[in-house]
Amino acid sequence: MKLLITGGAGFIGSNFIHYILAKYPDYKIVNLDALTYAGNLDNLREVEKKYGSGALSAERRYWFVKGDIRDRELVSEIIRRVDGIINFAAESHVDRSILNPQEFLSTNVLGTHTLLEAARKHGIKRFLHISTDEVYGSIERGYFQESDPLTPNSPYSSSKAAADLLVMAYFKTYGLPVLITRTTNNFGPYQHPEKFIPLFITNFLDNKKVPLYGYGLNRRDWIYVEDNCEAIDLVFHHGCEGEIYNIGTNSNELTNIEIASRLAYILGRSPHLIEFTKDRPGHDYRYGIDISKIKELGWRHRHDFESGLLKTVEWYKQNEWWWRKIKNDEFEKYYQENYKL
Repeated sequence: MKLLITGGAGFIGSNFIHYILAKYPDYKIVNLDALTYAGNLDNLREVEKKYGSGALSAERRYWFVKGDIRDRELVSEIIRRVDGIINFAAESHVDRSILNPQEFLSTNVLGTHTLLEAARKHGIKRFLHISTDEVYGSIERGYFQESDPLTPNSPYSSSKAAADLLVMAYFKTYGLPVLITRTTNNFGPYQHPEKFIPLFITNFLDNKKVPLYGYGLNRRDWIYVEDNCEAIDLVFHHGCEGEIYNIGTNSNELTNIEIASRLAYILGRSPHLIEFTKDRPGHDYRYGIDISKIKELGWRHRHDFESGLLKTVEWYKQNEWWWRKIKNDEFEKYYQENYKL
């Protein structure tokens, strides 16, 4: 099978490419990524060496194409050559969506539409759209099911909710064989250091203050990225067309202050480095999703939070070369100006 992975140079997309190429020796992957600030080819250096241009021609199984999912001609040219699509491509940082919602709407909605149209035109066999639990909005108690109404509260989650509705419309109207996954918060290797856990790890390693919104009481369920990759793989191959699958753990739910304190302890840093800052506008208090549907497919997460966190911390400690290049002066300036680090 030949797959188009969009956004494959990002955090989850690159982890998924590593996973798929290792698991399926007969699969080939085209990775389409615009390489915006969150796209990083360093995430795929080993993939490129082993399966890409570094491999013998007959053994090549990976191709990278720099391009935008809103580019109709490019997208159509690629899609006519593949069997399935997994769409990871998205602007995904809530803080940035508050500062610049236009780019999120354009990429996440219009970009998804471009992919859907090309998939319909070329009769694609399988289209999996990667979404987020944030489309449901906040919930004080209990868990959202896949059939619940969408009540997003940020420009980011609103753009993802709009894309979800468009994907399902293409199933209902055109019979396009689509699926959607909505995943809780991911963590693990190759996650951009603007995100919560890698930001705290790398700042603690440098003995810098870490910014925590409000009083740090917002709650999230966390999933180690490899477990999410396994769930996405299962949904793509065995999920029912036209269905949505929540992916989470229901056992790794913690407050932000609990995670910050654990990271300080693991890294031997003073908790006084945790600095409470003004809360984010529209900050959701808690996400909770019912995962019984994905469990019916036979999936179970393999990492508890502690084991996943220790693996993540160790990866960032061992791969300083990777995140140092990202956390340059420009990155620090951006955060100083916008989040008062």
